[in-house]
Amino acid sequence: MSGKILTVSQAKDLDSKAREKFGIPTILLMENAGRAVSETVYKVIGSRKMKVAIFCGKGNNGGDGFCAARHLLSRGVNPDVYLCGNINEVRGEARVNLEILLRLKKKVLQVNQNNLKTIRARMPGYSLIVDALLGVGIKGLVKGIFADIINAINQSKAYILSVDIPSGLDANTGQALGVSVKADRTVTFIAKKKGMVKGGGEKLCGKIVVENIGFPL
Repeated sequence: MSGKILTVSQAKDLDSKAREKFGIPTILLMENAGRAVSETVYKVIGSRKMKVAIFCGKGNNGGDGFCAARHLLSRGVNPDVYLCGNINEVRGEARVNLEILLRLKKKVLQVNQNNLKTIRARMPGYSLIVDALLGVGIKGLVKGIFADIINAINQSKAYILSVDIPSGLDANTGQALGVSVKADRTVTFIAKKKGMVKGGGEKLCGKIVVENIGFPL
């Protein structure tokens, strides 16, 4: 895995290969990714009483965030979990991990324009923010509530940890798609993505940690 750089297309092909050739279900890859993120969070905060927030999108990147929240709960860390969107819009494996959190009686706050001001007011209370909003498959400029939350995350004083890639960063070009999270650390999976090492993308990723999620490159 060391030294290998993947394009978005190659990353997606590997996901397909994991499912179709090796028979590894996406839910298992998500479990491994979420656990890896939670372990990195735990290493950063250590034994300190740090307030953690996890901002999740509606897709698989958000699913990694929901899964990470569960693993943190199992280690005694109780993060605030936010969903940018409506619970009813979450599908597939991400929905599975969201439902587990809800069955564990973990509150997941749905972010919208009506409560954005309240959420912004909470930002100074967080020592660490996990960005699990948008993954490598994003197309077009980041707009609306996602842009608002990304700006709020960047304006916070918190340590920022991005899941797979900073939200809003083009994984091929390294350019911000209008707005991008500026992370202190990025936990990416299998290998670095092309946009993380070119076009200014390296400045938005912070320290990059490559994690194995259960199958060889």
